[in-house]
Amino acid sequence: MEQGEIVEKVVRYVTEQIVDDASSVEVEVVNDGQDSVVAEVRTAKKDMGRVIGRRGRVARAIRAVARAAGDEEGLDVQVEFLD
Repeated sequence: MEQGEIVEKVVRYVTEQIVDDASSVEVEVVNDGQDSVVAEVRTAKKDMGRVIGRRGRVARAIRAVARAAGDEEGLDVQVEFLD
């Protein structure tokens, strides 16, 4: 299993459930050190607001779930939402 694979699957699944255009969701996990990864999330422009949520609540929840998935792999996880 590749490093960050669980994180990628979890972040992709959660994000696809939130957006209107699930086919536009892209999640790329990038190594950021030995035990650290960054999950880069891209969506359609019209869906980015939904993913971030009011006052960033949805984004915070996605980050919390991603960190929990990272704990499963022994990784420190950060999530970035990109245009």
